[in-house]
Amino acid sequence: MTKLISGITFIKNGLTLGYPIKESIESIDPICDEVIINVGFNNKELTDDDGTWDYLTGHFKGEKYIFLKSYWDPAMTSKGLILSEQTNIALAKATGKYCQYIQGDECLHEKDLALIKDEVDKMEKDLSYDGLVFNYIHFYGNVNVQKVTKKTYRRELRLIRNGKGIKSWLDAQGFRNADNSKVICKQVDASVYHYGWARAEQVMQAKTVAFDKLYHGDKKKDQSFNYERVWGLRPFTKSHPEVMQEWIEKNKNDLDILSLPYKFHIKDLRLMLSDQFEYLTGIRLGEFKNFKLK
Repeated sequence: MTKLISGITFIKNGLTLGYPIKESIESIDPICDEVIINVGFNNKELTDDDGTWDYLTGHFKGEKYIFLKSYWDPAMTSKGLILSEQTNIALAKATGKYCQYIQGDECLHEKDLALIKDEVDKMEKDLSYDGLVFNYIHFYGNVNVQKVTKKTYRRELRLIRNGKGIKSWLDAQGFRNADNSKVICKQVDASVYHYGWARAEQVMQAKTVAFDKLYHGDKKKDQSFNYERVWGLRPFTKSHPEVMQEWIEKNKNDLDILSLPYKFHIKDLRLMLSDQFEYLTGIRLGEFKNFKLK
């Protein structure tokens, strides 16, 4: 039987770094015929990880879930390229006609799943585009605060047509065609909920250090991490994905970030003007897009 949608994801040190990786997988599970889960290890023998492998294989059992082990080479620290490498390892195993991508700190909302399935059905009939672009909701400091500013990407390609050579690109924020040209896509009214900056401060410290190494090797010194009230924060009052409820309860920060004094930077002036223009017109000046809308 032909599989329609393959879910793909990757993770390394998911437990240590506080990723809601189980919840991420659960959020795409209902629309997927198979789910490829690529778990990273610290050694070439693929025996050294932080328990993420056992955690995930204990939760997701059955033929639907295809687990991979991969070694994260510490030498690959330029521009976060190891992230696209690990995504592409999972992508290469996908057998579905389409691939729904989710990263370990992202979730889909159950209210959007029917719409995504409908959009895939439309792709079956319309071959003029090869991807679906989702909106993004970025949380910061806590799950009742979102960051809306030009500094955060507002949409990205997260579902692609499989078998056409489309690949994860650079630091795995998006995808490109085999020749590095942008994928022709359709914007859909579904959202990715991004919890990467909504973890406890001590966990964010570990995450920041880990990602500095992915991008810069050991060139950067470890720095302490503290949440601050930065430009672009606003209350989030809508619902979260149902699969995230337990994680949210366990990871709430005792921090009212919107009550903190705003930390002004002179460079924020240009950002403020740009964001105000976007608020009034819906146009984001100088927006970088990893994709091409049809």
